Amino acid sequence: MSKVKDADKVLINYVGTLDDGTIIDSTYPHSEDECHDDECGHDHGPYEVVIGAGDFYVPIEEALIGMQIGDKKKVTISPEDGFGDYDAELVFTIERSELPEEIVPELGMELEVTGDDDDVYFVTIIGVTDTEVKLDSNHPLAGEELTYEFELMEIL
Repeated sequence: MSKVKDADKVLINYVGTLDDGTIIDSTYPHSEDECHDDECGHDHGPYEVVIGAGDFYVPIEEALIGMQIGDKKKVTISPEDGFGDYDAELVFTIERSELPEEIVPELGMELEVTGDDDDVYFVTIIGVTDTEVKLDSNHPLAGEELTYEFELMEIL
């Protein structure tokens, strides 16, 4: 039976979770209490990975090497290999009047903002007062350790 090697294209099924068991990503069909397509960002069904391309988490690509179809593994992804460490410097406050009139800021609301460099950033509202809005531009999973359980479905 063939084993996965560098540069192979493979199909895997996986489920990604946080330390508390919250499902953050999955290729498996879901039940009501699990990840939904709009939350996970993936359609269900096997995910294609090219080993060594860096298109998926590097620790998972590395763990796939030597696996055979049907093999399963569990890998923990550090913040450095995932979404980076949480950076308090990426939290800032703006005057509420700087928001467009049609936006009524609420905790947890995600917004697109354009920086001084004209790049677009995604921010999450983490605080609201009558005069100010506190924004966090860290990725929502920054600083989190992620656990992925995956199964090799096919070597293409």
